Amino acid sequence: MRRNGVAEATHLVHAVAVQDGRRVAEAGDTGLVTLFRSSAKPFQTMAIVASGATDRFGFSAEDIALTASSHSGEPEHVAIVQDILGRLGLGEAALRCGAQPPLAGAAARALAAAGEAPRPVHHNCSGKHAGMLAACRANGWPLHPYRDPAHPLQQRIAQLLGGDHVAVDGCGVPTFSTTLAGAAVLLTRTPQRIRDAMRARPELVGGERDATDTDLMRLRDGWIAKGGAEGLFCAAHSDGRGIALRAEDGAFRAIGPALAFVLGVEELAETPLKNSLGEVVGAITLAQ
Repeated sequence: MRRNGVAEATHLVHAVAVQDGRRVAEAGDTGLVTLFRSSAKPFQTMAIVASGATDRFGFSAEDIALTASSHSGEPEHVAIVQDILGRLGLGEAALRCGAQPPLAGAAARALAAAGEAPRPVHHNCSGKHAGMLAACRANGWPLHPYRDPAHPLQQRIAQLLGGDHVAVDGCGVPTFSTTLAGAAVLLTRTPQRIRDAMRARPELVGGERDATDTDLMRLRDGWIAKGGAEGLFCAAHSDGRGIALRAEDGAFRAIGPALAFVLGVEELAETPLKNSLGEVVGAITLAQ
Protein backbone atom coordinates (compact mmCIF):
# COMPACT_ATOMS: atom_id res chain seq x y z
CA MET A 1 0.00 0.00 0.00
CA ARG A 2 1.46 3.33 -1.10
CA ARG A 3 0.51 6.80 0.03
CA ASN A 4 1.98 9.54 -2.17
CA GLY A 5 4.70 7.18 -3.34
CA VAL A 6 5.66 6.01 0.16
CA ALA A 7 5.28 2.28 0.85
CA GLU A 8 3.23 2.37 4.04
CA ALA A 9 2.33 -1.33 4.34
CA THR A 10 3.30 -4.59 2.65
CA HIS A 11 1.19 -7.75 2.55
CA LEU A 12 2.53 -11.21 1.69
CA VAL A 13 0.02 -13.31 -0.29
CA HIS A 14 0.39 -17.07 -0.73
CA ALA A 15 -1.31 -18.59 -3.79
CA VAL A 16 -1.95 -21.94 -5.46
CA ALA A 17 -3.62 -22.93 -8.73
CA VAL A 18 -5.00 -26.36 -9.60
CA GLN A 19 -6.35 -27.95 -12.76
CA ASP A 20 -8.70 -30.92 -12.39
CA GLY A 21 -7.44 -31.42 -8.85
CA ARG A 22 -3.75 -31.31 -9.80
CA ARG A 23 -1.51 -28.49 -8.59
CA VAL A 24 -0.16 -26.54 -11.59
CA ALA A 25 1.27 -23.33 -10.10
CA GLU A 26 2.11 -21.93 -6.70
CA ALA A 27 3.70 -19.01 -4.93
CA GLY A 28 4.67 -18.93 -1.29
CA ASP A 29 3.59 -21.61 1.19
CA THR A 30 0.78 -23.61 -0.43
CA GLY A 31 0.84 -26.08 2.44
CA LEU A 32 -0.17 -23.23 4.74
CA VAL A 33 -2.92 -24.40 7.10
CA THR A 34 -5.82 -21.98 7.24
CA LEU A 35 -9.44 -21.95 8.33
CA PHE A 36 -12.09 -22.04 5.62
CA ARG A 37 -14.26 -19.38 7.23
CA SER A 38 -16.78 -18.01 4.71
CA SER A 39 -15.00 -19.55 1.72
CA ALA A 40 -16.75 -22.78 2.80
CA LYS A 41 -20.22 -21.33 2.15
CA PRO A 42 -20.73 -22.92 -1.28
CA PHE A 43 -20.12 -26.33 0.35
CA GLN A 44 -22.29 -25.51 3.35
CA THR A 45 -24.96 -24.61 0.80
CA MET A 46 -24.36 -27.99 -0.85
CA ALA A 47 -25.48 -29.67 2.39
CA ILE A 48 -28.58 -27.46 2.45
CA VAL A 49 -29.45 -28.36 -1.17
CA ALA A 50 -28.76 -32.06 -0.54
CA SER A 51 -31.10 -31.98 2.47
CA GLY A 52 -34.05 -31.37 0.15
CA ALA A 53 -34.79 -28.00 1.75
CA THR A 54 -34.32 -25.93 -1.39
CA ASP A 55 -36.89 -27.99 -3.31
CA ARG A 56 -39.35 -28.31 -0.44
CA PHE A 57 -39.38 -24.58 0.25
CA GLY A 58 -39.14 -23.43 -3.35
CA PHE A 59 -35.70 -21.81 -3.27
CA SER A 60 -34.99 -19.68 -6.32
CA ALA A 61 -31.53 -19.11 -7.76
CA GLU A 62 -31.48 -15.86 -5.78
CA ASP A 63 -32.24 -17.73 -2.55
CA ILE A 64 -29.42 -20.20 -3.21
CA ALA A 65 -26.95 -17.45 -4.09
CA LEU A 66 -27.75 -15.64 -0.85
CA THR A 67 -27.36 -18.86 1.14
CA ALA A 68 -23.79 -19.07 -0.23
CA SER A 69 -23.10 -15.40 0.43
CA SER A 70 -21.38 -13.00 2.74
CA HIS A 71 -23.84 -10.31 1.79
CA SER A 72 -23.65 -6.60 2.50
CA GLY A 73 -26.96 -6.13 4.29
CA GLU A 74 -28.42 -4.15 1.41
CA PRO A 75 -32.25 -4.00 1.18
CA GLU A 76 -32.51 -6.82 -1.40
CA HIS A 77 -30.29 -9.08 0.71
CA VAL A 78 -32.38 -8.48 3.82
CA ALA A 79 -35.65 -8.96 1.94
CA ILE A 80 -34.57 -12.36 0.59
CA VAL A 81 -33.57 -13.59 4.05
CA GLN A 82 -36.89 -12.40 5.49
CA ASP A 83 -38.77 -14.14 2.67
CA ILE A 84 -36.98 -17.45 3.33
CA LEU A 85 -37.78 -17.21 7.04
CA GLY A 86 -41.41 -16.45 6.21
CA ARG A 87 -41.69 -19.65 4.15
CA LEU A 88 -40.32 -21.55 7.14
CA GLY A 89 -42.85 -19.95 9.48
CA LEU A 90 -40.02 -18.38 11.48
CA GLY A 91 -39.17 -14.89 12.62
CA GLU A 92 -35.79 -13.19 12.65
CA ALA A 93 -35.22 -14.34 16.24
CA ALA A 94 -34.61 -17.86 14.90
CA LEU A 95 -31.34 -16.67 13.34
CA ARG A 96 -28.50 -17.42 15.73
CA CYS A 97 -25.75 -15.49 13.95
CA GLY A 98 -25.94 -12.44 16.21
CA ALA A 99 -26.66 -8.86 15.17
CA GLN A 100 -24.28 -6.96 12.93
CA PRO A 101 -24.51 -3.64 11.05
CA PRO A 102 -24.75 -3.96 7.25
CA LEU A 103 -21.35 -4.14 5.59
CA ALA A 104 -22.54 -1.75 2.88
CA GLY A 105 -21.91 1.78 4.10
CA ALA A 106 -25.07 3.21 2.53
CA ALA A 107 -27.24 0.50 4.10
CA ALA A 108 -25.64 1.01 7.52
CA ARG A 109 -26.18 4.78 7.31
CA ALA A 110 -29.80 4.34 6.24
CA LEU A 111 -30.44 2.00 9.17
CA ALA A 112 -28.90 4.49 11.61
CA ALA A 113 -30.82 7.39 10.09
CA ALA A 114 -34.05 5.46 10.62
CA GLY A 115 -33.13 5.07 14.29
CA GLU A 116 -33.01 1.28 13.98
CA ALA A 117 -30.48 -0.99 15.66
CA PRO A 118 -28.80 -3.71 13.57
CA ARG A 119 -30.57 -7.07 13.74
CA PRO A 120 -29.44 -10.61 12.90
CA VAL A 121 -31.04 -10.31 9.46
CA HIS A 122 -28.44 -7.64 8.62
CA HIS A 123 -25.56 -9.99 9.45
CA ASN A 124 -23.50 -10.95 6.40
CA CYS A 125 -24.05 -14.64 7.21
CA SER A 126 -27.83 -14.45 7.70
CA GLY A 127 -28.52 -16.06 4.31
CA LYS A 128 -26.48 -19.12 5.26
CA HIS A 129 -28.20 -19.32 8.65
CA ALA A 130 -31.66 -19.07 7.02
CA GLY A 131 -30.65 -21.92 4.71
CA MET A 132 -29.50 -23.99 7.68
CA LEU A 133 -32.87 -23.47 9.36
CA ALA A 134 -34.56 -24.61 6.15
CA ALA A 135 -32.49 -27.80 6.16
CA CYS A 136 -33.56 -28.45 9.75
CA ARG A 137 -37.23 -27.91 8.89
CA ALA A 138 -37.01 -30.19 5.84
CA ASN A 139 -35.50 -33.07 7.80
CA GLY A 140 -37.33 -32.74 11.09
CA TRP A 141 -34.10 -31.90 12.90
CA PRO A 142 -34.24 -29.70 15.98
CA LEU A 143 -33.84 -26.05 15.07
CA HIS A 144 -31.66 -25.27 18.02
CA PRO A 145 -28.85 -25.48 18.57
CA TYR A 146 -28.32 -25.89 14.81
CA ARG A 147 -24.86 -24.33 15.30
CA ASP A 148 -23.65 -27.20 17.50
CA PRO A 149 -20.97 -29.45 15.93
CA ALA A 150 -23.01 -32.47 17.09
CA HIS A 151 -26.16 -31.30 15.26
CA PRO A 152 -27.09 -33.55 12.30
CA LEU A 153 -26.72 -30.66 9.84
CA GLN A 154 -23.23 -29.76 11.00
CA GLN A 155 -22.27 -33.42 10.90
CA ARG A 156 -23.51 -33.58 7.28
CA ILE A 157 -21.46 -30.50 6.37
CA ALA A 158 -18.37 -32.05 7.97
CA GLN A 159 -18.84 -35.20 5.87
CA LEU A 160 -19.10 -33.20 2.65
CA LEU A 161 -16.04 -31.13 3.48
CA GLY A 162 -14.13 -34.21 4.52
CA GLY A 163 -12.83 -32.60 7.66
CA ASP A 164 -13.40 -32.11 11.36
CA HIS A 165 -14.81 -29.11 13.15
CA VAL A 166 -11.80 -27.35 14.57
CA ALA A 167 -12.99 -23.86 15.50
CA VAL A 168 -15.99 -21.55 15.73
CA ASP A 169 -16.59 -19.09 12.90
CA GLY A 170 -17.45 -15.44 13.37
CA CYS A 171 -21.18 -16.16 13.02
CA GLY A 172 -21.11 -19.01 15.53
CA VAL A 173 -21.15 -22.11 13.31
CA PRO A 174 -18.28 -24.61 13.08
CA THR A 175 -15.43 -23.94 10.69
CA PHE A 176 -12.77 -26.26 9.32
CA SER A 177 -9.06 -26.27 8.70
CA THR A 178 -7.48 -26.92 5.32
CA THR A 179 -4.30 -26.37 3.41
CA LEU A 180 -4.31 -23.67 0.76
CA ALA A 181 -4.00 -26.33 -1.94
CA GLY A 182 -6.93 -28.22 -0.43
CA ALA A 183 -9.06 -25.08 -0.49
CA ALA A 184 -8.31 -24.57 -4.18
CA VAL A 185 -9.42 -28.10 -5.03
CA LEU A 186 -12.55 -28.06 -2.88
CA LEU A 187 -14.24 -25.11 -4.57
CA THR A 188 -13.89 -26.84 -7.96
CA ARG A 189 -16.28 -29.50 -6.62
CA THR A 190 -19.15 -27.06 -6.10
CA PRO A 191 -22.31 -28.54 -7.68
CA GLN A 192 -23.60 -26.96 -10.89
CA ARG A 193 -26.86 -25.72 -9.38
CA ILE A 194 -24.97 -23.64 -6.82
CA ARG A 195 -22.45 -22.44 -9.43
CA ASP A 196 -25.28 -21.30 -11.69
CA ALA A 197 -26.99 -19.43 -8.87
CA MET A 198 -23.81 -17.62 -7.83
CA ARG A 199 -22.94 -16.70 -11.42
CA ALA A 200 -26.47 -15.50 -12.18
CA ARG A 201 -26.55 -13.07 -9.26
CA PRO A 202 -22.99 -12.28 -8.13
CA GLU A 203 -24.18 -9.12 -6.37
CA LEU A 204 -26.03 -11.33 -3.90
CA VAL A 205 -22.85 -13.22 -3.00
CA GLY A 206 -21.05 -10.06 -1.87
CA GLY A 207 -22.77 -6.83 -2.76
CA GLU A 208 -22.17 -3.42 -4.22
CA ARG A 209 -19.43 -2.68 -1.67
CA ASP A 210 -15.82 -3.60 -2.51
CA ALA A 211 -16.57 -7.34 -2.68
CA THR A 212 -13.80 -9.06 -4.65
CA ASP A 213 -15.78 -12.27 -5.17
CA THR A 214 -18.66 -10.33 -6.72
CA ASP A 215 -16.18 -8.36 -8.83
CA LEU A 216 -14.43 -11.44 -10.22
CA MET A 217 -17.70 -13.13 -11.18
CA ARG A 218 -18.81 -9.98 -12.98
CA LEU A 219 -15.49 -9.43 -14.73
CA ARG A 220 -14.66 -12.94 -15.91
CA ASP A 221 -16.99 -15.57 -17.39
CA GLY A 222 -17.04 -19.07 -15.97
CA TRP A 223 -15.71 -18.25 -12.50
CA ILE A 224 -17.35 -18.59 -9.12
CA ALA A 225 -15.61 -17.03 -6.15
CA LYS A 226 -15.99 -16.79 -2.40
CA GLY A 227 -13.93 -14.78 0.00
CA GLY A 228 -13.35 -15.71 3.61
CA ALA A 229 -12.30 -13.80 6.69
CA GLU A 230 -8.64 -13.14 7.46
CA GLY A 231 -7.55 -12.78 3.87
CA LEU A 232 -8.67 -16.07 2.28
CA PHE A 233 -10.05 -16.09 -1.27
CA CYS A 234 -11.08 -19.13 -3.32
CA ALA A 235 -12.33 -19.32 -6.90
CA ALA A 236 -13.13 -22.04 -9.42
CA HIS A 237 -13.76 -22.08 -13.16
CA SER A 238 -16.11 -24.32 -15.09
CA ASP A 239 -13.10 -25.78 -16.95
CA GLY A 240 -11.71 -27.40 -13.77
CA ARG A 241 -9.34 -24.64 -12.72
CA GLY A 242 -9.25 -23.59 -9.08
CA ILE A 243 -7.26 -21.04 -7.11
CA ALA A 244 -6.80 -20.14 -3.48
CA LEU A 245 -5.06 -17.06 -2.11
CA ARG A 246 -4.28 -16.18 1.48
CA ALA A 247 -2.92 -12.89 2.76
CA GLU A 248 -0.61 -13.97 5.57
CA ASP A 249 -1.51 -11.02 7.79
CA GLY A 250 -5.25 -11.42 7.12
CA ALA A 251 -5.50 -8.18 5.13
CA PHE A 252 -8.21 -8.85 2.55
CA ARG A 253 -7.43 -5.58 0.80
CA ALA A 254 -4.40 -7.31 -0.74
CA ILE A 255 -6.51 -9.85 -2.63
CA GLY A 256 -7.56 -7.67 -5.59
CA PRO A 257 -4.01 -6.84 -6.72
CA ALA A 258 -2.98 -10.45 -6.07
CA LEU A 259 -5.78 -11.65 -8.38
CA ALA A 260 -4.49 -9.30 -11.04
CA PHE A 261 -1.18 -11.14 -10.82
CA VAL A 262 -2.56 -14.69 -10.59
CA LEU A 263 -5.42 -14.48 -13.09
CA GLY A 264 -4.60 -11.36 -15.08
CA VAL A 265 -7.68 -9.50 -13.84
CA GLU A 266 -6.18 -6.11 -14.54
CA GLU A 267 -9.33 -4.31 -13.43
CA LEU A 268 -8.42 -5.27 -9.85
CA ALA A 269 -4.73 -4.39 -10.08
CA GLU A 270 -5.10 -1.17 -8.13
CA THR A 271 -7.44 -0.38 -5.25
CA PRO A 272 -7.68 3.36 -4.56
CA LEU A 273 -7.02 4.40 -0.98
CA LYS A 274 -9.40 7.14 0.17
CA ASN A 275 -9.45 9.34 3.23
CA SER A 276 -12.53 10.25 5.26
CA LEU A 277 -13.33 13.05 2.80
CA GLY A 278 -13.50 10.62 -0.12
CA GLU A 279 -10.24 11.92 -1.60
CA VAL A 280 -7.88 9.43 -3.25
CA VAL A 281 -4.63 9.65 -1.29
CA GLY A 282 -2.88 6.45 -2.32
CA ALA A 283 -3.39 2.97 -3.72
CA ILE A 284 -3.04 -0.70 -2.91
CA THR A 285 -1.04 -2.30 -5.72
CA LEU A 286 1.42 -5.08 -6.40
CA ALA A 287 4.86 -4.43 -4.93
CA GLN A 288 7.18 -2.72 -7.38
